[in-house]
Amino acid sequence: MKMSSEKSKNILNAISKIYAAKRKGAEIVCLPELFLTKYFCQTEKHSHFNLSEKIPGPTTELFSNIAKKLKLILVLSIFEKRTLGIYHNTCVVINERGKLQGKYRKMHIPDDPQYYEKFYFTPGDLGFKSFKTSKGSLGTLICWDQWFPEAARLTVLKGAQILFFPTAIGWHPKERKKFGKAQLESWLSIQRSHAIANGVYVAAINRVGLEKQNSKKLEFWGNSVIFDPNGNVVKKAKLKEQIIICDIDFKKIETARRHWPFFRDRRIDFYKGILKNPKDG
Repeated sequence: MKMSSEKSKNILNAISKIYAAKRKGAEIVCLPELFLTKYFCQTEKHSHFNLSEKIPGPTTELFSNIAKKLKLILVLSIFEKRTLGIYHNTCVVINERGKLQGKYRKMHIPDDPQYYEKFYFTPGDLGFKSFKTSKGSLGTLICWDQWFPEAARLTVLKGAQILFFPTAIGWHPKERKKFGKAQLESWLSIQRSHAIANGVYVAAINRVGLEKQNSKKLEFWGNSVIFDPNGNVVKKAKLKEQIIICDIDFKKIETARRHWPFFRDRRIDFYKGILKNPKDG
């Protein structure tokens, strides 16, 4: 999706695309990270906290009605107001009956130039989550989470068969010529590695478009993609608004894990060191 500065337009755009996806046969639909607004984290501005809302709240109520009407599962990323002074970047799963099945709060919060998320979001406290639905077990992680192999592994250990990564990632326009290709390829590679290492499907859903805040600009690179448990590209979008849809064959998970038995050969008795930071020098 490409985001407008008007929340109402983004909602209508999202609804239109959900209906279009349903007409193409979709049973699970995931939208990009923080789809209700432009990516406000480019700047640190206290008034942006006014964009947050409670969960359950108006957005979950609206999309719960749509999920029920269309009989599909929705995965949505929302700026959650938990209580006074505590906010989260939260992913909700709404089932085909319109019920809020659960939520996941983003665990890894970045603080990079024009990705000032630590100013807005408290790190998640719900742990890694897998939601058992009528269409399979869905793991929900969000953007910066997608760079951490531990997050994917722990979510899969909870039972997830598909990892959904609602995302808002792009280029600093001045850096695109020099670093753009390498940055995009790194992003695609890490999603692919999660699929292979865990024997699951991975769906990364990004926004597109050039977004400005005062003198700040980010060009979101799209390229939403779905990988199968062997790391093959099932479907991939381009640098434009686009719906990508595919069939999921859960038998491929078992086949991949039989031939690449990473879970069988894990040495969890020697992994305690992963709880420590690297040594100096």
